[in-house]
Amino acid sequence: MHRILLIEDDLSLIDGLEFSLQKNGFEVNVARTVKEALAQLVTQKYDLLLLDLTLPDGSGFEICRKARQTSNVPIIFLTASDEEVNVVMGLDMGGDDYITKPFKLNELISRINALLRRAGISKALHTELESNGITVRLDENRVLKDGFEIELTVVEYRLLCLLMQNPNNVLTRAVLLDKLWDGSGSFVDDNTLSVYVRRLRSKIEDDPENPKYLLTARAFIPRTSTIFSSGSTAAVFQRISRASASGSRSPKPSSKSTGAPSPSAANWARGRNFI
Repeated sequence: MHRILLIEDDLSLIDGLEFSLQKNGFEVNVARTVKEALAQLVTQKYDLLLLDLTLPDGSGFEICRKARQTSNVPIIFLTASDEEVNVVMGLDMGGDDYITKPFKLNELISRINALLRRAGISKALHTELESNGITVRLDENRVLKDGFEIELTVVEYRLLCLLMQNPNNVLTRAVLLDKLWDGSGSFVDDNTLSVYVRRLRSKIEDDPENPKYLLTARAFIPRTSTIFSSGSTAAVFQRISRASASGSRSPKPSSKSTGAPSPSAANWARGRNFI
């Protein structure tokens, strides 16, 4: 039986929706405020959220932001507003569907079933990330290395997932900082990011001083970036590092240099999906 969290403060609407959803075979929990909803999301797991935008102590957008930090649970917004800006904002924030009050219950049930079907297919295909003996079980928020569980903080876990979802792609610090934004008004700053990268490296690498998987890329790009290697790019980067360490010097720029990388360097960077 699928579990739905209904987040709504209108008592008359709650009664009708709860009855109809239960009649169609769903288990329903109800939250009437942002505070109640966030508390339930911490302690319970749900298959779908029905989320009103206007709540007594805040906005449904806040709940959506919080939910998307740790979950891909399907979200349908319920609202009396049909303004385009709210539709766009809700979907861009991570909502999956949007229905305007008043709505037909049969239509809502059909949309719920369609989202749950898609979520079931997606979950079956994307419940794990695996590379270099490191496995991330997304449905359990667990990380294993060679079969043994690794304890990570929330930010370390999100950082690892982000890197493993982009293997052999160099992610700039700006991209990482943007993706690790926590949505609550505070964020991971530049110096803190360096600490998280170092701590994550100490947990997943056999030899953190000589990393093989979580690499710092300094060649051909203006600022330090990070790459999670699944093999080939690591060898390329390590060759560059060894050449530099052995005393090889890069050609001096000409007096007409603009500071941009050489054509060959730029081509190499494009070929390696630097971003």
